[in-house]
Amino acid sequence: MNINRNLSEIKAEVLLNYLYPEMDERWVAQYEGAFYRNYNNDPMNIDEQTGEVKLSRDGFVRLLPQGLLNNENDLIGREDKTEKVKEIEHRQRVLRAAFMPFDTYAFRKRLVLERQASDLLSEKLNYVLKAYFDFDMSKEKSELVKETACMLPFICRYKGDMKFLTNLLATLTGYRVTMRTGRYSETDTTDMWLPYVKYEILIPSLSTEAYQEKYETLKPLIAFLKEWFIPFDIHCDIVIKEHGIAQHIGERLTLDYNTELNQ
Repeated sequence: MNINRNLSEIKAEVLLNYLYPEMDERWVAQYEGAFYRNYNNDPMNIDEQTGEVKLSRDGFVRLLPQGLLNNENDLIGREDKTEKVKEIEHRQRVLRAAFMPFDTYAFRKRLVLERQASDLLSEKLNYVLKAYFDFDMSKEKSELVKETACMLPFICRYKGDMKFLTNLLATLTGYRVTMRTGRYSETDTTDMWLPYVKYEILIPSLSTEAYQEKYETLKPLIAFLKEWFIPFDIHCDIVIKEHGIAQHIGERLTLDYNTELNQ
């Protein structure tokens, strides 16, 4: 496979761990030299069939004294330098082949380290949520709650932002959400009122069975939002409501599931 796309900033270890995670112990690294890095990507060529990867890097050969590779005076005073150049190139190929096992060993170790670093980064959010919010992502079953939990590090910014919560609910559920505000009291005689906000998730053509299913799905999310995003001194209701087209005289009336009919 030729690497022709714009991957100049991507290390071979990152690319191989992403494309071939199961082949980390099979790669054979061939270091072509850092000279090629001027006009090639780090992985110059990847052959998944043979497991060979050519890299525009310097290998262990680069650590050898320059005299073992070639003498700077070898080409001085020669009219025909072709044969000497071929001899020098052959010598370099032999030395690279001799040190290929060491280059391959070092490259495989870098693959492992890169994968471990990637795993640590992917677990960083889980660590933060566990350490600072006592929220264990691995034990959470609701996918909606998991999506919302990613917002916890920014909770100080969004807690109490009622319009933001409207948009968040709409994004998570995929339905239109309306918000109404007012005041709330346990009794009608008290002078102590609490701020009140009600969110209605409008779902069209909702049967009783579908409502129950939606409710069970959204129940953990609703509890999570009330715990983390609603200030303790605000009374909040989040309800599911059937929503259809505008009703006309003679058509079926659309009712909220909290609507009570008296005869």
